[in-house]
Amino acid sequence: MNAPSIANAGTIRSMTGYAQARAEKDGWLLRVSLRSVNHRFLDLRMRLTEGFEVFEPRIRQMLRDAVRRGHVDVTVHFENTAATSTEIHRGIAEAYLRAVEALRRDFALTAEPDLVALLRLPGVVASSGSPDAHLREEDVQRLDGLLAACLQEALQRLDEMRKVEGATLAAEMRGLLAGISQQIVQVEALTERSRPAYALRLKTRLAELLGEVALDPARLAQEAALLAERADVAEELARLRSHVEQFATLVGGAGEIGKKLDFLLQEMQREANTLLSKTPGLGDDGLLMTGLGLQIKSEIEKIKEQAQNVE
Repeated sequence: MNAPSIANAGTIRSMTGYAQARAEKDGWLLRVSLRSVNHRFLDLRMRLTEGFEVFEPRIRQMLRDAVRRGHVDVTVHFENTAATSTEIHRGIAEAYLRAVEALRRDFALTAEPDLVALLRLPGVVASSGSPDAHLREEDVQRLDGLLAACLQEALQRLDEMRKVEGATLAAEMRGLLAGISQQIVQVEALTERSRPAYALRLKTRLAELLGEVALDPARLAQEAALLAERADVAEELARLRSHVEQFATLVGGAGEIGKKLDFLLQEMQREANTLLSKTPGLGDDGLLMTGLGLQIKSEIEKIKEQAQNVE
């Protein structure tokens, strides 16, 4: 029952999706439903018709071949449509009725038992095709291929939905990345404009401290260079731009990229924080740079929300 992997084809995938499929053959009806949401790792939760646990390892393997990350709820229901008889378990029905009569007596109730509701209670009705019927070896062999085809159809539909969701996420993240790139350009312009202010601010400060004492031009240049280095954000902007480009490349690719995006976002957040730590004390330009830095952090947080859903 080996099925081809579909996890590496196409575009990026969201971890959110839903799909179902059904198949019927040789008197057996099979229904499969898949529901996935985001999760750090692959987390499979399965619900199988009682008595059909023999198929669980095979189902898990097909899911691991098709899905890399996410919490996936899997429901697989088998039903023998060739049932020819129905049996009422009178002893179980009688026990239910005695319990009802006891409640009526103890609480002075006048309502009569609902026969239809009674037949729906667990164990009252059984048929030759009910799930608790013994599964024969020939049934296992016959259902093996039916299950593989039905589950693969459901996985294909789930993959298609996850790719559609992934394309939407990619478009939204590209838009946010474009905003960050524009803000980086604006900060670079402000940085260039602010460089002459570094030396003037240092000279004014030293003049206040030294009074009439003459200033050594060489020492002044050295101190100005040190101050400029401490306030220079060129490295942070270069690394931030590099991270944005890497992020865009990953989003334009395919496969399992969610964890890589998480790492890049952490690095982008670190550079934005360092940028903000260097902007105080630069006057109006510093305030503008701070505002842009906060916008960059906000955009990164928005991207992070979207990236959490990427496989």
